[in-house]
Amino acid sequence: MDWLGDIDAPWVWLIAGVVLAGAEMLLPGYFLIWMAAAAITTGMIAAVVDIPVAVQVLSFVVFSALSVYAAREWLDYAGNETTDPAMNDRGARAIGARVVVTQAIEDGEGRVRLGDSEWIARGPDAAIGTRLEVTGHDGAVLLVGSLAATHIAGNERPAIEDRP
Repeated sequence: MDWLGDIDAPWVWLIAGVVLAGAEMLLPGYFLIWMAAAAITTGMIAAVVDIPVAVQVLSFVVFSALSVYAAREWLDYAGNETTDPAMNDRGARAIGARVVVTQAIEDGEGRVRLGDSEWIARGPDAAIGTRLEVTGHDGAVLLVGSLAATHIAGNERPAIEDRP
């Protein structure tokens, strides 16, 4: 690497690897770390074996492709499981929640209050103030239905939460 002056080629690859690893810490993703590993591997090989710059660049490209491919295969195999599959899905998190109709549901569409926000809702016709339960979602639209039975079979008294 004549254009770098007196710096030996292995040091250039090792420095490039450290810079790429540092960039991985600053940028989101799992890509640059594998390029850093390829650069460090190329630097270690260049330190042990005297090889031309063209072969070093080719080995870096090959190591990069192999490490990125292997990492992708491993991440697909190992997966990225979570303890809460509905973590970033507000509609799925709302399933089972109780809502109050704020705009009458007519012809299957209206608005309901969930927590401190209003949502567009689809479900059976219901008057303002009716309490419903979220049964599903279609994108940002909540699917609602009548409340599930909240009392013991045969006991016709409403549940405590439904009493005035």
